[in-house]
Amino acid sequence: MAPLLRSRNRPPAGVDEATACATWQLASLLIDYPDDGQQLDVVDAVLPGLPRELAEPFSRFLAHRRTAPLNRLQEEYVETFDTRRRCALFLTYFLHGDTRKRGMALLRFKQTYQAAGLELGDQELPDHLAVVLEFAATADPVAGRQLLLDHRAGLELLRLSLTELGSPWADVVVPVCATLPALDGEGMELVRRLAEEGPPEEEVGMTPYGTPGFDAALTDPRPSGTVDLGLPGFPAPAGGRGA
Repeated sequence: MAPLLRSRNRPPAGVDEATACATWQLASLLIDYPDDGQQLDVVDAVLPGLPRELAEPFSRFLAHRRTAPLNRLQEEYVETFDTRRRCALFLTYFLHGDTRKRGMALLRFKQTYQAAGLELGDQELPDHLAVVLEFAATADPVAGRQLLLDHRAGLELLRLSLTELGSPWADVVVPVCATLPALDGEGMELVRRLAEEGPPEEEVGMTPYGTPGFDAALTDPRPSGTVDLGLPGFPAPAGGRGA
């Protein structure tokens, strides 16, 4: 399937690149697995510089994040993102499910990171929303935005599903979608089909991606030598994105 909206790789009116990058930074931190290592002070520092329509959803989530017991937040996170197909945080899952085509899509993510001089270790899948947002915010906004646009329909389905559930994490995804062009009729039709039919079924003999059986070598163009993605400023909390 051809990437959606490739010709519109620019922020919507009123959202400049700096604003988009700041939004992606905060979303990357807040959509990650909640633990004591989350840098909520960074969110506090950046929020005042965002437009109200972007800052308000983050502020609501931050209030929930700070008042809810951490163990309950962690249970909600797993229940929301690990057990619901329409709430997957792995962007390629929406279009490709657990099929061989997903391996090729994951390879493109890794090659995009490598082209920017960065490399992701095998402990993290390259299409996790927190990873993609961190890359877009701090490494290569143009390439990162294109990855988000290529999977805009899945991101929109995630937003709609979280909103329908009344999930507090909807307030993290809503600002991200607001930094991207709205989907056209073809894109919304794809969202509708994904909502009704779900991702493609797993191919016979394939281990589902995102499970402990995932073989990262399937997406690595070289036999060995990977290191952690050296993104500046925002190290991933231990035990986070793989949750």
